[in-house]
Parts: sequence; structure tokens; C-alpha cells
Amino acid sequence: MKILVLGGTGEARALARRLVGLGHQVITSLAGRTQDPILPEGEVRVGSFGGAEGLQAFVQSQGIDRLIDATHPYAAGMSANAVRAAADSGVPLLRLVRPAWREPADAPWTHVPDLAGAAAALPAGARVLLTTGHGGLQTLLARSDCQFLVRLIEPPAQPLPPHAKIMLSRPPYHLEGELALLEREAITHLVSKNSGGSQTADKLEAARQRRTNVIMVARPAYPPAREVADVEACVAALAG
Repeated sequence: MKILVLGGTGEARALARRLVGLGHQVITSLAGRTQDPILPEGEVRVGSFGGAEGLQAFVQSQGIDRLIDATHPYAAGMSANAVRAAADSGVPLLRLVRPAWREPADAPWTHVPDLAGAAAALPAGARVLLTTGHGGLQTLLARSDCQFLVRLIEPPAQPLPPHAKIMLSRPPYHLEGELALLEREAITHLVSKNSGGSQTADKLEAARQRRTNVIMVARPAYPPAREVADVEACVAALAG
């Protein structure tokens, strides 16, 4: 089969490797936001499609047999475009979305609907490890009465304000390092999206052990689609 994978995640790379190994022709699409991405096996396409209509046109022009949405759990716009493009083109869609993290019973999280809610939940004087990525960064940094350590893979487009500093690093992260970071920076609050997966999960265990407050931003709502939770389930669904 000729398969288009909407990628940018570790799961998408693992899926592309698995599908190429099975003899499928795989095109992985990357948004192009990361300057030095880890490239998957198979063909790679970088850049925007131009909305659902552009994605539909690409699917049809390339003779795509299956469309797989393996984007980040917070890429709601792309997921919505995939649903529309699949419906309009008649190409079956499968969504590969990693399970959300579970809240520990002994370290309850503060749940908020969005980044504005996260900003509002921070108390004055908080020392914050911010791990929500580039999008909406200024919403949180508007809280000039808090101190922020902003962890990103690549530098932001705009300089950070005086009450924030940047930490450039790429996952995976491990418990020992996360514990040391929270202690060294005297972090009182961790702000995170519920991205799921293992590569960044140790920050939550470190926060639990150190009794650091966790403010968890809820996942966006997705249009209905057939969903699987891991690569092997996705491969099985394609074969079924």
C-alpha cells in the first residue's frame, strides 16, 4: 500500500520504520517547525498542505491508499484536517494517538483547559518549569510575578523577558536528571501538556517525589476517527 503518515512524533518514526520493513511505500509529512528533525525511514515531505483541501488534493494526486494521523496529541488542527480530507477523498483514516498520562493518587494535579488557565492557576512568586512548547508561550510569560525556566528543543522566535530563562535540550529525559533539575532550580510548579509517552514522563515522577505542584493542560478535542494506541495496533489495523 501507499501510505501517508502525518508525523513528527516518535511513534510516527517507529511506524514508518515498521511499514517500510513490511514493504509498504511510506511518505511521512513533517510540519517543518523543527530545524533539525529526526527523519523517519521512507520518503519525507516537509511543510504545510494548505488546510484540509490541500491535504485532500495531495492524497488524491499521490494515489494514497491509507492516511495515518500520528501527529502530536495537541496538533488538533492537523487532526481535524485529516478527518475532513479522508472523508472528502474516500481514503481510510487511522489515528495513532498515545495514551494520556495518569494522575497519581498521592500527588494530585491541577487540571486546566488551556494555557490561559495554566497562567491563571500559578500563584505569585512561583518558580515554574515550563514544558508546553513554543505555542502560546507569551500567555504564560505574561505572569511577570513568577520566575520561569522554559525548556525547549529550539530557541523561541522572540527573546524571553527578564523573569524567564531558556533551557535548550531534546528528550528523552530521565528521572535522576529531572530530580536534579527541580532541586537545582528550586522549582515549585511544573506546567505541562498531557502529551503522554515515555520520553518526558519522568518529569512527572520527579515532581511527585519532590511534591512539586503539577499544572496539567488538557488535551484538545478531536473529531471522531478510528483510533489505535500504539504502533503494533496500527499495523494490525492496516492489515485487517
